[in-house]
Amino acid sequence: MPLSVIDLYRRVLPKTNCGECGYPTCLAFASMVVSEKFPLENCPHLDPETLDRTKRELEEQYASGKWVKKDLASDALQWAKTRAASMRIEDLPERIGGRLREEGSERFLELPYFTGTILVTEKTISMEDGSALNRWEQVFVYNHMAQGGKSLPSGKWKGLEEIPNTVSKLKSMKTHVEDPLRERFRGRPNDLRKAALSLGARDVRDENPGVDLALLFRLLPRIPVLLLFWDEEGAEGFGARVKLLFDETIAEHLDIESILFLSERLKQLLCGE
Repeated sequence: MPLSVIDLYRRVLPKTNCGECGYPTCLAFASMVVSEKFPLENCPHLDPETLDRTKRELEEQYASGKWVKKDLASDALQWAKTRAASMRIEDLPERIGGRLREEGSERFLELPYFTGTILVTEKTISMEDGSALNRWEQVFVYNHMAQGGKSLPSGKWKGLEEIPNTVSKLKSMKTHVEDPLRERFRGRPNDLRKAALSLGARDVRDENPGVDLALLFRLLPRIPVLLLFWDEEGAEGFGARVKLLFDETIAEHLDIESILFLSERLKQLLCGE
C-alpha cells in the first residue's frame, strides 16, 4: 500500500523534530521524501532494517508516480514530441520556414531563432552554436512543427484576448509576462530597447504612433511578436504598460499553451533571467 506523507510520518519516522535531516520537523521531511524523492537515509534515526524496507516501498511508489510532484516541463516536452513524431524534415521549410541541410547521411533543418539558429533533426533540437534550448523552448518548437500551419504572417496584429479559446490564459499572460516586463522597465525605456535590439528586435515605433516603444521580434520565421511599451507619466497619473501582440495567423502555428511558453521565454531573455 502506498506510503502517504502521514503514513511515513506516523509509521516510520521518529517524530522527534530534531532537524538533523535538514528540515525543521519530521512532517516536513516526510513531505519532501514522498513528493520530491528526498533521500530517506537523511534521517539519522532509522535502523537499517526499517530504512531498507521503507526505501523499497518508496521506490515502487515513485515508479508508479503516486504522490510524486509532477515535472511539468518533462511531461509537456514528452507530449510535444509525441505530437511531432510523424514530422518529415523535408516538409518543414514550407510549413515553418528555415532551410534544409545535409551532412553525410543526416538531413536537418536550420531554423532562425532570435539572433541564432536552431538545428532540427528527426530526434533532436539544439542550437547551432552548441548551446542548449531549455525544455519549454523545445516544447513550443515541437508544437510549432506539429501544428500544421503554412500561412505567412499577415502583419495584422491581435492581443491574446482576440485569439479564440484564450480566456483562461489572459491572467497568466498578464501575471507572468506583461506585468514583470512593466515593473522591470518602467522609467527605463532605453534599457528595454537595448535589451530588445540585442535579441534581434526591430524598432517600429514609426509604424505605431502613440507608444513610447514598439519592438518587433522575429522569434521564429513564421512567428513574429510585437511588444508595445508605454512608460509611466507621473504628472498625468498614468502607470507604465506593456502589451504583447501576435500576428493573426499565430493560432495556425502554435497552440495556446505554446504561445504562453514563447511569451514567457521572451520575457526571461529581456529581463536577463
